[in-house]
Amino acid sequence: MEFPRPLRPGDRIGVTSPSSGVPDNLRPRLDVCVASLRERGFEVVVGDCMDGERVTSAPKEQRAAELTAMLLDPAIRAVVPPWGGELAIDLLDQLDWDALAAAEPTWTVGWSDSTSWMLPLSLRLGWASIHGWNLMDTAYAAPDGLLHWVDVASATEPFTQRSPGRHRVGWGDYRATPEISEMQLDAPGSWTVVGGGDLDVSGRLVGGCIECVMPLAGTPYADVPAHGRAHADEGLLVYLEAAEHGSYDVCRALHGLRLSGWFEHANAILIGRTPAPGHDDMSQHDAVIDALGMLDVPIVLDMEIGHTQPFLPLVNHALGRVVVDGDRHEVTQTLA
Repeated sequence: MEFPRPLRPGDRIGVTSPSSGVPDNLRPRLDVCVASLRERGFEVVVGDCMDGERVTSAPKEQRAAELTAMLLDPAIRAVVPPWGGELAIDLLDQLDWDALAAAEPTWTVGWSDSTSWMLPLSLRLGWASIHGWNLMDTAYAAPDGLLHWVDVASATEPFTQRSPGRHRVGWGDYRATPEISEMQLDAPGSWTVVGGGDLDVSGRLVGGCIECVMPLAGTPYADVPAHGRAHADEGLLVYLEAAEHGSYDVCRALHGLRLSGWFEHANAILIGRTPAPGHDDMSQHDAVIDALGMLDVPIVLDMEIGHTQPFLPLVNHALGRVVVDGDRHEVTQTLA
């Protein structure tokens, strides 16, 4: 495992779109978020792969080359895409894995389709990566109890985050208010343990977006079973979240991950809150329980790691400790 060195003011941050780019009517939001990083004291370089008129920002060869170049540039200390997208999986056999394996690790930040390339970076190269924010979220202030991704990447000591107990149904309108910087958390809700009771469990964090990691199961790019064997003494905290798949699709995907061995060394399974639809005879919670409930592994539902605000950043490879005890809903991470 390799943790990139902590970010410091003056460091350079690279922006590229390994999946979907930014359409013209959302460029003002992009500019606001880049400016917010510069206000924090960082230098920001924006790549050429940013076009938002098609499903991907550029041909796969160009996207892979730009991402590789940023990850290999010793002056760039973090790479953050504007957001995810749909087809980042097409990068995996285009990246220069040999060159990356010989390079100093760089922080990567993202979620959704970005997990298609970030999880392989973590599992193949051992690089820690941050799941839970995108560039287009960066202008937001973190709600009480949670940390901004910049603060996570800058951490030099273990840090604890706590559920705010509220979330948002829907998203801000970046077209109408590109400068928005406060999350409007308008609905109550916090974590629950399947079957009830309290929980205090530790392990190495690993995971991502269900729709994006499921196609990687059984490939050399997401060998979580081997990762679990390598860390069998500590065990894993496997976290997953659904973007938009309905509960039937989520259930199938989780069954597939279970059958591929993803949970063999799990000390707990952490599931993010999702806006994705359920069915009358199977809710999203039902889907999780149907696929994973037979495991002798605690499952925590509705953590702030999904496609709803707010965002609880988790670091792949960090040693995590999750506590659910009465009103105490928290996760502590140690980057070592």
